[in-house]
Amino acid sequence: MGDLDLHIASTLGLLLGVCLAADVFADLLHLPKVTAYLLVGLLVGPSVLNWIPEGHIELFEPVLNLAMSVVLFNLGCEFTFTKVRRIAAHCLALSIGDIVATCGFVTVGLLAFGYSGSIALLLGCLAVATAPATTILVLKEFRSEGPVTESTGFLVAMNNFACIVIFELAFLAIHLVQGKLQVPLEHQLGLLLQNIAGSMALGVAGGLIVSYGCGLLKLTRWLVLLVAAATFLLGVCETFDIPYMLTFLVMGITVANTSDTTGKIVDELDHLSGLLAVVFFAVHGTELDVNAFFAAGKIGAIYVVCRIAGKWLGVHAAARATRQPLEVRHWLGSCLFAQAGAAIALATIAVHRDPVLGKPIQDIILGSVVVFEIIGPLFIRQSLLRTGEVPLSQAIRHTSSTPLEQVRSLVDRFRAALGRSAPMTSTTSNVKVSDLLRKTKGIPQSANFESVINHIEHSHDNTYPVVDERMRVVGVIRYPLLSNAMFDSSVTQLVRAEDLATDTDAFLYLDEPATHAFELFQAETDDCIPVVTRDEPHELLGVVRRSDVMHALITQHRKTK
Repeated sequence: MGDLDLHIASTLGLLLGVCLAADVFADLLHLPKVTAYLLVGLLVGPSVLNWIPEGHIELFEPVLNLAMSVVLFNLGCEFTFTKVRRIAAHCLALSIGDIVATCGFVTVGLLAFGYSGSIALLLGCLAVATAPATTILVLKEFRSEGPVTESTGFLVAMNNFACIVIFELAFLAIHLVQGKLQVPLEHQLGLLLQNIAGSMALGVAGGLIVSYGCGLLKLTRWLVLLVAAATFLLGVCETFDIPYMLTFLVMGITVANTSDTTGKIVDELDHLSGLLAVVFFAVHGTELDVNAFFAAGKIGAIYVVCRIAGKWLGVHAAARATRQPLEVRHWLGSCLFAQAGAAIALATIAVHRDPVLGKPIQDIILGSVVVFEIIGPLFIRQSLLRTGEVPLSQAIRHTSSTPLEQVRSLVDRFRAALGRSAPMTSTTSNVKVSDLLRKTKGIPQSANFESVINHIEHSHDNTYPVVDERMRVVGVIRYPLLSNAMFDSSVTQLVRAEDLATDTDAFLYLDEPATHAFELFQAETDDCIPVVTRDEPHELLGVVRRSDVMHALITQHRKTK
């Protein structure tokens, strides 16, 4: 397909299509969707199948920058001044520990293996950066809440800001020592401060416009305003070579502290950011170069190992010194491994400024990104599960229907749309509950939490009968309610099925007509109803599904016409 001259629209459609397939495999393999998108992008990109025409990847750059801008805006919207004051006391120490240890480990590690001091120092500075899009979107995907999630967002913001500043200062120091400064040092420092101040000023201005406009306009116009502000500011930043990542982070912080509708603004922008995220990671995956990873060789391996060690040990040491919770000590550092955007951008800048110095740095960053972007989301997922900061629905795999059941449901809806839905008449009364029974033994009320989860993962229902030792239904576990509970592996050994069950008054008997089941489902939100014996002790025989009842009535009505 690499020789086929596809239109850019077809390339976009191809990327979105393979991402849909990646969604399925992500659920099957318990992978973060970000990792799946990156992998399929890598698969169809130049490194493997080469399905993407040469030159198309560059055309997506404005969309990728917009996606990054939206992510940083969303991140900034989390930081009200009240929240910053609350978390800064402990997060600043963690951030300093991370920055110092990561930069130090990478720099010293490369020096120890005989590499140039200039290259080692600059790579140490770049190692500080954490990929904001990858990290924040994984947190949003898993809907995580808790101290590790909160601290991760703060550290991502601080690390990327610190990375930009210390990289610029290190570059100036190296050129000063080598005698390559073409303009006075104070002028270079002034230019750096001017860019940072300009970036922050643009962010404040954009945030004020968004807050004012969303307070004035109808909700239906908010998305237009948000896209207009984001694209315009992005263009200004690109025109004047201002660091746009800081602009949109400050823009979000401004909105968080000047608007009463910050949550609604973020929700409205989510309508766009979901699609942008898919495109971002699919295209980003095509840019990953497996050959660059192998070309990085020994120095690339040293960089990867030292950066991972610096991130984890730096956060762990700072958290231990400040007596922070165990989950922060053990798992926060591994949420910061992902690396891409800022490091790649700064490495590119280094090449433009000094090709001799910048080219080996860029090669190592591009090679190591292949590793960090794949393993980063996996470590974040594992950390969130270990700390119990994700809802159960994100911790397990559960689908409400099989592919064949979805086909049947589609056909049933089409028949209903043609006016062939089943009215409640005697023509359908010959369909009995016994004809629709799906046998199940239910979940024993003494079953532990692990057994309950195993049952849910192997079931396509959303309602599960819980039975006692005599097979009597003592309640039902409803997945929609259970899925909102936060998954905490530390207490799973204490929880039993009976602790998760709620009462139900809806029961069916084998000899009852399907129409009665239909009536019960009209009054219930459950997707299945337990079927029990008429005689005591009313033992569970199985369940009847809502979809089976509708299919039977529609089919029976069609046969009688």
